[in-house]
Amino acid sequence: MNIELFTTIPGSVSQDRLQFIRELKRISTQSERYGCKGILVYSDNSLADPWVISTVILDHTRKLIPMVALQPAYMHPYTVAKKISTIALIYGRRIALNLVAGGFTNDLKALSDPTKHDERYERLTEYTEIIQQLLTSKVGVTYEGKHYQIKNLKLKPEMPEDLQPLYYLSGSSSAAKETSARLGVQGIQYPEPVEVYSESNRDSSIEGIRIGILARHTHEKAWNDARKRFPETRNGKMLHQLAKNASDSKWHEKLSDSNGIGEKDEPVYWLGPFKHYHTFCPYLVGDYQEVAQELSAYLRAGCKTCIIDTPVSELELHSTVQVFNRAYKKLEQQEQVR
Repeated sequence: MNIELFTTIPGSVSQDRLQFIRELKRISTQSERYGCKGILVYSDNSLADPWVISTVILDHTRKLIPMVALQPAYMHPYTVAKKISTIALIYGRRIALNLVAGGFTNDLKALSDPTKHDERYERLTEYTEIIQQLLTSKVGVTYEGKHYQIKNLKLKPEMPEDLQPLYYLSGSSSAAKETSARLGVQGIQYPEPVEVYSESNRDSSIEGIRIGILARHTHEKAWNDARKRFPETRNGKMLHQLAKNASDSKWHEKLSDSNGIGEKDEPVYWLGPFKHYHTFCPYLVGDYQEVAQELSAYLRAGCKTCIIDTPVSELELHSTVQVFNRAYKKLEQQEQVR
């Protein structure tokens, strides 16, 4: 496949310590076995440190790339560059960075970070530019920005050119798209239905999506499994509403305020898991052909990277990879017809 496929680690607060470690190792090794490029290590105030988790992933895989969620409020850009170059020194491996400007407003308040939404993207731009300069320069770096200033700062150990990190930026707001374009990095978003995604992606650098896949041999089996895994509950709706109120994220607001697609009907694109607080991304649900058809439309619209939701089993990961293979075949067939 030509697409960059990433999986997602399990949440460290959703299970006990030993179970979390087992699942982290299982998903990492199976993701590598099925040809995934990497694995997202997301982060917020309630979760375990993503850098320590990444070392566990590196210890149990050979090529899989940890995609570390990076929020400027948590550490200085020099510390980030130092961690990346140290990982390169010890493991001889590269990592990816998932650049994140915000998070839950309660998390930011607890960190005494009052920075407004669009200004956080300005800060993220400076933050990333400093990291990039430190990792690529052979001399001291001086940077004079609004949020960060450094003077003749040099990174040790130096970073090998072939292990420079990959950069991805999460967000769907205008500020996120502008930041992605300025930095020259690939944008990642939680997608709307493919018709809307195709239109919004036409003149932007948003080339990646984060989404869940649940495909079965029949439509009925897929939806039975989907309803069992992600039941619609009153408590889930309430928790989702609380999460919406605690976030100033544009994608969260946009999906939350959508017209309820998928809550009662059975389209391929389904917001049920998102709107009942089971996960933060939409799902594609249906038989293999239905899901592959929908997925091929995202690929045709310019999607180059896909971060899939945490695979609950090896069978789930296997079926997901099969869907992507089918989607690519459909895309190739459509291109040949043209």
